[in-house]
Amino acid sequence: MKITLATHGGLAAPITARRPPSVVDAATLDQPAVEELTQLVAAAKAANAPTPAGPRRGRDEMSYTITVQDGEQQVVLTESDTTMSPEFGALLSWLEQRS
Repeated sequence: MKITLATHGGLAAPITARRPPSVVDAATLDQPAVEELTQLVAAAKAANAPTPAGPRRGRDEMSYTITVQDGEQQVVLTESDTTMSPEFGALLSWLEQRS
């Protein structure tokens, strides 16, 4: 399983736009970390809800795209600072600490 994290927007947009996405490859992790990552991904997928249409709440908010590539299967999760589920936030924090 390979996880890619891309960030967009916010006050740091001019700086972060030039950075490549962060990548975490489960093949490089120890078994406890793989198990934790698998649980976090499953929880974020289960909590994934369509983003409501309408105006955005925060002009300077960050948005995050997490792409989970597991063999032939790919899932893309996108949230922002104002719409993020707790499960997505937990996965985001885990990825930020390890990338």
